[in-house]
Amino acid sequence: MAFPDGRLLALRDGQLHVLAPDGWTRLRSTRPPGTTWLTREEAEDWCDREGWNLHLLDEVPTTRTV
Repeated sequence: MAFPDGRLLALRDGQLHVLAPDGWTRLRSTRPPGTTWLTREEAEDWCDREGWNLHLLDEVPTTRTV
């Protein structure tokens, strides 16, 4: 997870996602400059401070395999 200027990003299966009001949204770019990597605990603290549901951290989309 990373934290760029008030937004939470997550990297899963090589894909970058940003936490948006309607859930996780895939980004089609590289990690923005100025982001800071967070531990899971730090991401949980951020969610708590910002009023986000902690369960969202477990809902980062995965790459589908057929």
